Amino acid sequence: MKTTDSKYSRCIYFAANALARKVERLAIESWKPANLSPSHAYLLLMVLEEPGLQPGCIANHLQLSPSTITRLIEKLEEKKMVVRITEGKTTNVYPSSEAEALLPLLTDCLNHFQNSTCGFLNNEEREKMVRSMCQLADQLDG
Repeated sequence: MKTTDSKYSRCIYFAANALARKVERLAIESWKPANLSPSHAYLLLMVLEEPGLQPGCIANHLQLSPSTITRLIEKLEEKKMVVRITEGKTTNVYPSSEAEALLPLLTDCLNHFQNSTCGFLNNEEREKMVRSMCQLADQLDG
């Protein structure tokens, strides 16, 4: 059944979750070549772009709880992709040389994910929709 044919198709909760599940499937498929989940991949991209980020900053940008970020970082540490360095009360996250070597593949995966939505949205439509979704999320935060 199409999402638009569901008896709950006018419910924002239903529609948002239906879309999230479908986008998640696209993202998982796009990140398979890197052997990373989308959350791990985006965290790793952040650390590659800005080595030394603090977990709280990463949590804010990825809109995930600090405990979730800790678990993601721990898994990336197990895979030898990141290193946490604590200086006093501050912990910073740095990419490993293995992660740096993966950057071209990560970029390809990110591009694949972006392009996988082009079949139903052009770049302008996608950017407008994402901007609207972010604005709504901000409004719901109060």
